[in-house]
Amino acid sequence: MDIFDKVTSKKGNLGQYAKQAHGYFAFPKLEGEIGSRMKFRGKEVLTWSLNNYIGLANHPEVRKADAESSERWGLAYPMGARMMSGQTSRHEELEAQLADFVGKPDAFLLNYGYQGMLSIIDSLVNRHDVIVYDSESHACIMDGLRLHQGKRFVFPHNDMENFHKQLEHATKWTENTGGGILVITEGVFGMAGDLGKLDEIVAMKEEFDFRLLVDDAHGFGVMGATGAGTPEHFGVEDGVDVHFGTFAKAMAGIGAFVACNEDVCGFLRYNMRSQTFAKSLPMPFVEGSIKRLELLRTKPELREQLFTITKALQKGLTEAGLEIGCTQSPVTPVYLSGNVAEGTQVTMDLRENYGIFCSIVVYPVIPKGQLLLRLIPTATHTLEDVKYTVDAFKKVAKKLNDGEYSKKFADIFK
Repeated sequence: MDIFDKVTSKKGNLGQYAKQAHGYFAFPKLEGEIGSRMKFRGKEVLTWSLNNYIGLANHPEVRKADAESSERWGLAYPMGARMMSGQTSRHEELEAQLADFVGKPDAFLLNYGYQGMLSIIDSLVNRHDVIVYDSESHACIMDGLRLHQGKRFVFPHNDMENFHKQLEHATKWTENTGGGILVITEGVFGMAGDLGKLDEIVAMKEEFDFRLLVDDAHGFGVMGATGAGTPEHFGVEDGVDVHFGTFAKAMAGIGAFVACNEDVCGFLRYNMRSQTFAKSLPMPFVEGSIKRLELLRTKPELREQLFTITKALQKGLTEAGLEIGCTQSPVTPVYLSGNVAEGTQVTMDLRENYGIFCSIVVYPVIPKGQLLLRLIPTATHTLEDVKYTVDAFKKVAKKLNDGEYSKKFADIFK
């Protein structure tokens, strides 16, 4: 069989809808200045789908730092991988600042978050080791698990009773293999917005011997008293052995980091293949990240504005009778009942008639019969934006419950 046969016969869970979805539901083009209002297909829309949490994407100081660094260095410097010819004092400076911010002895700068998490897992464990992980872990974690040649145990999302059982299984397994246990969870789960139970997981170290890796992509820059992340929020910084964060969310940039003790960080520097064999992060991204981190640390009013909008949005949606689940973060899911066809109609109505752009998630990502509209509030949104959005969601929810979308869909395909 020709290996390309699957391109036409088996397009994948998402790819099967490509013809109908491309350019609108998948790969949509949001154009203009990054902010709460952008253009979609030539029309201005109120945008709730960008992880620009504290509004740094178009902050004037960030734009100035990016432009000046690009003018000075271009996008090529430094050439080569960090280990060979791509090391600079500015890369090291950013690493030191990141480590200090999250309360770890050392940090290692990574080119990308997804690639970085996958490679951290691949580097830390061997076939004798066991991984215990949350069932709703991000795709980058799942792909890292696929590389693991040893045993792994999964616990239902945030189910601490079951997590305890999986630790018992893992402990027995490693008694035979001589390996160790790596527990992996997230700080903020990016779809539902709830938090990993880091305090309860860390507490189990009193009974079990394991190391904890936390993917805090959505927590870094947002959660905690200073924005240092979800470990700070729970006060368990010392109990989290490997703290992973990305610049793609609150930092509104490119890159990521892993922070841990000096021995582990040194090991990762010399053993993460995705970094050893990849070109160093270009200088404008490094210097831009230094500026972003500075603003994150010195302008708490940005986070305060984010949570003002978050609280108003979540309170408004709840009071309107809409289900937002158990979110404990700015990530705001709105759960509706309906099929994929109805979901397309809801999304189109919001975009075309109400000028609201948000992400929709349907089966097979979530169970059949359920629709999820995910809203990401930011510091650039206003209370007027919140009021308008809540009113619009009330109206589309009523239409959905009254069967208007299913009837409309049926009329289209008569």
